Amino acid sequence: MSPKPTVLVLGGVGFIGRKFVAYLTEHDLASEIRVMDKVLPQTAYLNKRCTAAFEKVEFMQGNLSIPASIEKAFTRPDGSNFDYVINFAAETKFSQPEEIYEERIYRLSINCAKEAVKRNTKVFVQFSTGDIYESDGTASKEDSKTKPWNVMAQYKLKVDNELQNMAGLNLIILRPAVVYGIGAMGGLTPRLICGRVYQHLGQKMEFLWTKDLRINTVHVLDVAKAVWQTANWYVSNDKTGSFVFNLSDENDTDQEAVNAHIRAIFGIETGFQGKLISQMAKLNMKGATEDINEMHLAPWSSILKAHSMKSSPLTPYLDQELLYNNAVSLDGTKICTTTGFVYDHPKLTEASLREIIVDFQELGIWPRD
Repeated sequence: MSPKPTVLVLGGVGFIGRKFVAYLTEHDLASEIRVMDKVLPQTAYLNKRCTAAFEKVEFMQGNLSIPASIEKAFTRPDGSNFDYVINFAAETKFSQPEEIYEERIYRLSINCAKEAVKRNTKVFVQFSTGDIYESDGTASKEDSKTKPWNVMAQYKLKVDNELQNMAGLNLIILRPAVVYGIGAMGGLTPRLICGRVYQHLGQKMEFLWTKDLRINTVHVLDVAKAVWQTANWYVSNDKTGSFVFNLSDENDTDQEAVNAHIRAIFGIETGFQGKLISQMAKLNMKGATEDINEMHLAPWSSILKAHSMKSSPLTPYLDQELLYNNAVSLDGTKICTTTGFVYDHPKLTEASLREIIVDFQELGIWPRD
């Protein structure tokens, strides 16, 4: 039996990275795990499961935008190299200045990949995004036309293209749909918070556009599993070059599918503004975004105050880039037919959204009703 691989996880404290670290430790998959992140685990709202996982790994604090930190992350005491390098590190906030994305997505990823080539890494897994595809409503395959619909995705695609042409890089690129699950503060969670706000207000919740706007999903535990399975498949089959895989469940989630669960969880009415009103809002999307967020932020603050909560990292704030009529529609089957991967969470369920809320309540950052 071959020895378990050594794994370096870059940006491993974030929402997806921490779940991957937990997946590795709980299944005893690696002989050594090192995590580097600029954020300390103690300040990152880790739940008990993820906290237990980090007690079993080596953690290094470091800013991977700095080349010296990259070298430090890759360097082992005995002079050997990590077998698998997983790169989750990236700026994740929308509507940032382009210089931020240039530094924290493009240069960071390119420099980490170059170090992987230098160290003869067996496989380098780059975490990208499904937002890079043209939003035409059809399910995008890995070779579909690209047309990033937010600035962050433009830089992710720039990285993807350059890495695929980097000589000597053993590369897997993963492009997920909207990732949800316990610990998610973005993705579907702001919609859940909005549902709580409208429950508080006793009003109908209406989102822009139409019920059939696709926001395809993938559960974070399936993402963690996919990272491991693709890396293992690559190495065990002596692959070289680059492979790209979309990650998206079979639910073909759209806005109405999410709203149906929100109705069940909060007992509220939901609906949609429709194309006419939404197109009018699009003419002044900055103003519309400000109005929408003002409508949600003050009541959420009132809810927190009523439950004696001074603050919470959770927010119903919706970024302007996310309010346009852009579909996230991915075909996530190639990973299954190529590597034998099976999605353990093929459908978005009410229970999977409720457990997000319960976990946040246990962390003391979502009001207990």
